[in-house]
Amino acid sequence: MVPLSKTGPAEDPIVHRGWHVVAASADIPAGELVKRNLLGEDLILWRNNDTVIAWQDLCIHRGVRLSLGKIVDGCRLQCAYHGWTYDPSGACVHIPAHPTLKPPPKARVRTYACAEVAGLIWVSLGDNSGPLPHLPELDDAAFRQVRSGPYFVAAGVTRLIENFLDVAHLPFVHEGYLGTPDQAVIDDYNVEPLGEGLFAPNIGIFQPNPDGSGKGGKVFYDYGVLNPFCVYLRKKQGSNIMTLLYAITPVHETSSIGWFVTMMNYAHDVPASEIAAFQDTIISQDKPIVESQRPERVPLDLAEELHLRSDRLAIAYRQYLRKLGLSFGTE
Repeated sequence: MVPLSKTGPAEDPIVHRGWHVVAASADIPAGELVKRNLLGEDLILWRNNDTVIAWQDLCIHRGVRLSLGKIVDGCRLQCAYHGWTYDPSGACVHIPAHPTLKPPPKARVRTYACAEVAGLIWVSLGDNSGPLPHLPELDDAAFRQVRSGPYFVAAGVTRLIENFLDVAHLPFVHEGYLGTPDQAVIDDYNVEPLGEGLFAPNIGIFQPNPDGSGKGGKVFYDYGVLNPFCVYLRKKQGSNIMTLLYAITPVHETSSIGWFVTMMNYAHDVPASEIAAFQDTIISQDKPIVESQRPERVPLDLAEELHLRSDRLAIAYRQYLRKLGLSFGTE
């Protein structure tokens, strides 16, 4: 087995400038400072009115953690050590020991790009972050959104993404939920580039109870790759549509955090806790599988593992990673 690299995810430029989920929106209440770590960088998150701000958790003056401080007047952050106060842009606007001194331009916190999408907080450590992941269901009031996670998994981001894109495992790992072993045939399908990612429409598979009626039948999924760390599937049955967004935050080469957003334009009477519990069950079934995979990093040389027609989407994902030049989590 090839030894794992000793470099961290932030040293890969693709990972460094990517958008990564660090929290759910509900985790960042007004008036509170919330600590997070992304790619080895300690962050502090807080709200200025309705806008979430992500900063390096470090006061420029004497290196104290800003997370020890407090929010003043709802729109400024004050360091606990000497009271240096920063406005939402990250600039120091008040030094209590020198109240008449205009703080120098260097007196500012390192800030990071931060946005709320799908009820999740996304942060990028890079200067040119690119577009945020987006699906039309997020803007459609007919779709209810239910979030689940975080899921801590001892496997790399590329293994987790590839598992999500693997339709052929559903009858075995998720028997009785998403498939059945005696009807495991996967219809042929195509994968095409779409935007900055990939799209595989109309993948057919038998499921034991696809519509809640208790009767088995074939369903069709659309799968999409929005970026190396965020994917989705869409299941259509008549006018009923269920879309599942899956974002994975890399921690180390063998450690990741997953987040699900389930979007449905039907079954609005089903409790959110029941929908989230279903995703809890699915990830609990996937977890021992992906944690056992060797090598831990996904081989980009297609000759390294055996591939069949049903692996077409996984093959396309590996080719996509190679084209991007992603080194983290690959070999």
